[in-house]
Amino acid sequence: MPYPKVRAVEILDDHTLLVAFDNAHKRAYDVTPLLQKAMFAPLKTPAFFKSVQVERGGYAVVWNSEIDISEYELWSKGRPVP
Repeated sequence: MPYPKVRAVEILDDHTLLVAFDNAHKRAYDVTPLLQKAMFAPLKTPAFFKSVQVERGGYAVVWNSEIDISEYELWSKGRPVP
């Protein structure tokens, strides 16, 4: 089953993203558990965390060429937002 693509992303708080998908649903995704992994450690810096963007094509949200979170992860682990 294909997952919906990311259409937009906003910052809710220090480590939570509000992700809007192309199926008109939104999910809140808490990045905190990922911060224990070395790859995601730079996201602890608030200014860097706020630089998140939607990857071209909507397959992920990205911060740079090394740090991204896939649409699958955002959709399956995100908390539905009305």
